[in-house]
Amino acid sequence: MPDPISSTARTRAALLAPAMAILIFAAAGPLVIVLIYSFLTPGDYGGVVWDFSTDAWFGVLAERDFFTEELSWADAHLTVFWRSIKLSLLTALLSFIFGFPTAYFIATRPRRSRDIWMLLVMIPFWTNLLIRTFAIMELIRNEGTINTVLIAMGLVTQPVQMLYTEFSLLLGMTYVYLPLMILPIYASMERFDFKLVEAGYDLYATRWQVLRRVILPIVKPGIVAGSILVFVPCLGAYVTPRVLGGGKQLMLGNLIELQFGQLRNWPLGAALSLTLLVIVMVALIFYVRTVGTEERSHG
Repeated sequence: MPDPISSTARTRAALLAPAMAILIFAAAGPLVIVLIYSFLTPGDYGGVVWDFSTDAWFGVLAERDFFTEELSWADAHLTVFWRSIKLSLLTALLSFIFGFPTAYFIATRPRRSRDIWMLLVMIPFWTNLLIRTFAIMELIRNEGTINTVLIAMGLVTQPVQMLYTEFSLLLGMTYVYLPLMILPIYASMERFDFKLVEAGYDLYATRWQVLRRVILPIVKPGIVAGSILVFVPCLGAYVTPRVLGGGKQLMLGNLIELQFGQLRNWPLGAALSLTLLVIVMVALIFYVRTVGTEERSHG
């Protein structure tokens, strides 16, 4: 008589086989290729030469002088790393500052009107990212809407240089990724029992105390999830920094594209890509541990 447990296990394995094959060949396969390329030698006109080398990984953080062979930090790469991490963190912070009140407002509306407000939040996702980025560009360029209004009101005599600065990147990425902060916070708040807020007021707590000790601890998983959803795509952003930075404010995504494109250094581009992957993995591990700790603390 066949064992029903083993039969069930074989059935599950057969059902999972297509999905596992896709994960292996479509996800893990390209990563393995990138990993192999990072240990090869760059070709003269792009591509790779199949000679083992660790120069690409060495070049992520250091560089060798062309004439003296003296070692030094790769200042250009470190600047791009710092700018990418800094702007990603600031974007997550600004998204939280604007997204938390928005999610709170929607969650406190009558149930029949919440879907309308959420639809308004989701509408930007229906527009191409490039078009949204050009819309921001039209607002902040020297001849754009904001400078035209400022000059017409007499507040400035010359256009304020906002485009091709870190400010333009921060503004553009906050606008693009703000819905990714609102959605998980709203999902946490929707399940929030606002009777706890009333109980806090009954115990003579101030609004700030209710926010800090009642609301924020309960919706913390949504805040952490939103921060990760904003931080991770910001790190690898390419379109928004390319358009609003104008090639002057490179981020990691632009630096990787530069290695595979104009500089034709595929091993270094692969090493930078894997470095970006490691940073993202660290952020995700932080998220999993934070949410896991939060769930254990709440039983």
